[in-house]
Amino acid sequence: MSLKEKLTEDLKAAMRARDEARLRTIRALRAALMEREIAERKGGEATLTPEQELEVLQKEAKRRREAIEQFRAAGREDLVQKEEEELKIIEEYLPRQLSDDEIRAVLEEIIEAVGARSVRDMGRVMKEAMARMRGQADGRRVSELARELLSRREAAS
Repeated sequence: MSLKEKLTEDLKAAMRARDEARLRTIRALRAALMEREIAERKGGEATLTPEQELEVLQKEAKRRREAIEQFRAAGREDLVQKEEEELKIIEEYLPRQLSDDEIRAVLEEIIEAVGARSVRDMGRVMKEAMARMRGQADGRRVSELARELLSRREAAS
């Protein structure tokens, strides 16, 4: 079942259950997917690949995380709660996220493979890390952990 079909089924279930948060979030996801499809069209119909669908979901999740930070800074807990509800629903459609320990283990492997010695090698490490962990880890978190590991390596040298 494609993501679009799953969203359609879940939308119907949310309507039956009168789940406003889920309904609002699924509608937003469907709209974002449709926007991406329209952007990808070249002369006619366009079908998104699973990777493109994943990118749309990640973008929507990132948008919610950023909004949560901004609303929290502004003291708008009512809006923080709404965004957190939506983020939780979006995360149900994303692949399981790696824990910090799992990210560190992958980063250690990559650091060894590319021969990284210091923070100056961050670009090579991140390029490989994001290719390997696409969809399974937040880029900002991967970057923080990579910088931490490379800084320790540099200090140990």
